[in-house]
Amino acid sequence: MTLHRPVMLDEALTGLAVRAGGVYLDGTFGRGGHSAAILEALGGSGELHGLDQDPQAVAHAKERFGAVGNFRIHHANFAQMRVVAEAAGIAGRIDGILLDLGVSSPQLDDASRGFSFSKDGPLDMRMNPLAGESAAQWLARAGESDIADVLYQYGEERNSRRIARRIMETRAEAPLTTTAQLAALIAAVPGPRSRHIHPATRSFQAIRIFLNRELDVLPEALSQAGELLAPGGRLAVISFHSLEDRIVKRFMREAGNESGNREPSPRGHFHDPRMPVAPARTGPLLRKVGRYFPTDAESADNPRARSAVLRVVEKAP
Repeated sequence: MTLHRPVMLDEALTGLAVRAGGVYLDGTFGRGGHSAAILEALGGSGELHGLDQDPQAVAHAKERFGAVGNFRIHHANFAQMRVVAEAAGIAGRIDGILLDLGVSSPQLDDASRGFSFSKDGPLDMRMNPLAGESAAQWLARAGESDIADVLYQYGEERNSRRIARRIMETRAEAPLTTTAQLAALIAAVPGPRSRHIHPATRSFQAIRIFLNRELDVLPEALSQAGELLAPGGRLAVISFHSLEDRIVKRFMREAGNESGNREPSPRGHFHDPRMPVAPARTGPLLRKVGRYFPTDAESADNPRARSAVLRVVEKAP
């Protein structure tokens, strides 16, 4: 496994304002880079609860931090944080919640997980391999229009209909079972594409987001986070693409709207009615702390950080 480098680590710690004796929740444990830094800042005091739906991440957490007395790992999606917090007795008194969205670097680096088009492996893409159907299973049964819609909706892939048609033609001859097969198929489809990214980038992103319901659970997780924070507690969210950042930005904007009314979408802003968005604020007021981007040095050293944005809000007293 390559060395895991958590994205925007210093900025996340600053945004969370981690203090000794505080209670924190890392909703996307991954391989524990952010959690390790939070635990160091806690210095043996307070509590840190980690959540992850990936069984491999949970196993890694137990191996790495199993002997740490103020840390607990929970096998759960971050949309289940309310259940976890209530069971742990920390609901309403959490000083900071961190969400690092999207796929983790170890998941991308492991060819057997099927997330990367640059490494040949089984066409899986499930963050929890024990639940739901794999990418291969979905592509074997989905209709052409459904595939095209997913590629366009979740990957903003302009070539979605041509790719969907080629998938249908190919699977009529033999099933798609590996990442290399799908990547080569997409690369061979003519049509508009970016010169800056691999032709399969947007399609792989779209299928992964769809299978793992990433944009479906995000609004619910954000809403729960606001409710679970203590007064003065902070929510820090790291996004990596425009679809998820759009949901985070809208949630934070509306949570900071003191009237509680839904703000209109910016003029000319495209929104597919099937794409989930954060609901109008009904919970506590969350005040904007700031927006942060990776440094040039981090972007050069860690390619995954290049598209990241960190947004932080604080629960009003």
